Amino acid sequence: MKASPITPTIPLDVDGIHHGFLKLPYSRDDSAWGSIMIPITVIKNGDGPTALLTGANHGDEYEGPVALQELTVTLQREDITGRVIIVPAFNYPAYCAGTRTSPIDKGNMNRSFPGRPDGTPTEKVADYFQRVLVPMADVVFDFHSGGKTLDFVPFAAAHLLEDKAQEAACVALMQAFNAPYSVMLLEIDNVGMYDTAVEDMGKVFGSTELGGGGSATAKSIAIAKKGIRNVLIHAGILQGDLQLDPTVNIDMPDGECFVFSQDYGLFEPMVDLGDTVAKDDVVARVWPVARTGIPPIDYTAKISGLVICRHFPGLIKAGDCAAVIGIDIK
Repeated sequence: MKASPITPTIPLDVDGIHHGFLKLPYSRDDSAWGSIMIPITVIKNGDGPTALLTGANHGDEYEGPVALQELTVTLQREDITGRVIIVPAFNYPAYCAGTRTSPIDKGNMNRSFPGRPDGTPTEKVADYFQRVLVPMADVVFDFHSGGKTLDFVPFAAAHLLEDKAQEAACVALMQAFNAPYSVMLLEIDNVGMYDTAVEDMGKVFGSTELGGGGSATAKSIAIAKKGIRNVLIHAGILQGDLQLDPTVNIDMPDGECFVFSQDYGLFEPMVDLGDTVAKDDVVARVWPVARTGIPPIDYTAKISGLVICRHFPGLIKAGDCAAVIGIDIK
């Protein structure tokens, strides 16, 4: 396997607070010998666990970058035991463009693992995390929200895993984050995901969906800030007591949780996030856009439960997710 072309401009294993970049050479029209400079902070104090914290895996999701940027200026070396590696903007080109995928190569970072050292820029970043940063970590936490196309109730997430001891550790991390909702998340397609790559290495992994619409709120950012400090306390890196509030535990047992549109048209949500629905309730309608006098197409819930996700834009296409229903496991 070829060596990664990415080099850090700061040490990754030296005590202290170090702010710098992951430097990826990238030759382009406006800079023949240019580089993509991905901001990174490493804070280390002696021996102890390592936490790898990332935001903007998708570039239009903002709670993670805000919470992690604040952590880079507030977390002090003497506050911790071990090491914290902070990358607020994982897919940096997408983050700068405000898009889900990279404007350079259209790479979706969360579908690009394990990456390639001789691939596209997105694949090179994925490869560096796969072979360099993730192996250093004991705990990995990756912030997500719905971006411009989805909106979620604010939740932390864990996945069902074959290794039940690892799964239990991931669930404990999810509960420590302590979002208003805690979801055993069923992924539509986990091939190439960062989550899958990290979990396959046996790491303790957590993530979130904290809102959406291509922006953030004071409430969703506050959840992110509190949660990531709880993660570091839970991991034994940061001193202090967990700040815990009630959380609603949600399961997604199978694909019946998802409601997908089969039509293009004007999207009318019939329920709001957090609403309770029964099986066969209408959760969304799709109206025609080309003419009047035609009734809408109804989309119904396949199971009873809580609405934890909905389509965000005013128009919807065939194949788009219209809603997601989760089951409250009180």
